[in-house]
Amino acid sequence: MAITISPITPNFVAEIFDVDLTKPLIATDIDAIKAAFWKYSVLIFTQQNLNQDQQLAFASLFGPVERERTLDPKATPSRFNGAFSDISNLTSEGKIWAGDSRQRMYKAGNKLWHTDSSFKYLPALASFLYADTTVPVGGHTEFADQRAAYDALSEKEKKEYSDLIIEHWIVHSRKRSGFSDFNEDEKKRLPPVPQMLIRLIPESQRKSLYVASHAGRIFGKAQTEGRALIDRLLAHVTQRQFVYTHRWRPQELVMWDNRCTMHRGTDYDDLRWIRDMRRVTVSDCANTCEQAGMSREKSLHYSFG
Repeated sequence: MAITISPITPNFVAEIFDVDLTKPLIATDIDAIKAAFWKYSVLIFTQQNLNQDQQLAFASLFGPVERERTLDPKATPSRFNGAFSDISNLTSEGKIWAGDSRQRMYKAGNKLWHTDSSFKYLPALASFLYADTTVPVGGHTEFADQRAAYDALSEKEKKEYSDLIIEHWIVHSRKRSGFSDFNEDEKKRLPPVPQMLIRLIPESQRKSLYVASHAGRIFGKAQTEGRALIDRLLAHVTQRQFVYTHRWRPQELVMWDNRCTMHRGTDYDDLRWIRDMRRVTVSDCANTCEQAGMSREKSLHYSFG
């Protein structure tokens, strides 16, 4: 039986049925899932009792898996190493975290609109988040369509923004959420990086904005002017007409295209309820400046020049 695709909107978010991700997929199903992903950018797979190996195998169909953690594992131990990010409110021992824990303070930044790994020179292509345990109230994930937001810009704005380069840095978003406790190892591994403000998505040939809470300044513009434009674009992208809110169910996998969406987590009582999720992220093919035709040397000049 061929997979079934049930769109939530004509061009953004779809549910995928009649597929079992616990088993190896046939080539036609892989092609159909990829085609749906390039069109809808967010795909939802319900009733998938996935173990870690099965989740990792599915994610690997889309690109090389990110394996470097953002936080220093010595300073902030995690239940997972390597390919998995712990998107939960649990300590490395599997207990609900304390109100003042470093992990909780850092992850407060996930409530800001962001796209995964835009703060890395090689950003992310897609993320695959699996829910083991969900909460009865809150804990949703909201997704914003940056392609549709780009389409809604005026022609003047599209032209004005076409060559702008933004500095992305994990420090920008975490300062906004109240976290500044990066140690020297974390600062050294995660310097500011350049990314294009407007990017082309090759598979769909659609252009997209590429903004996030990790964005802090625009090269070539005064700090106040650049910050104001970033804030204005964040507000533009997250208007209700561009946003889908996902209410999680147990044993559900959601994947999204980090190149053309933003997302954020919503509040829940994280000191009472367990929300147990794990994420795999795969890398894009190159830095966005390089994809736009800039040499690696020139793009690195923005990072360190």
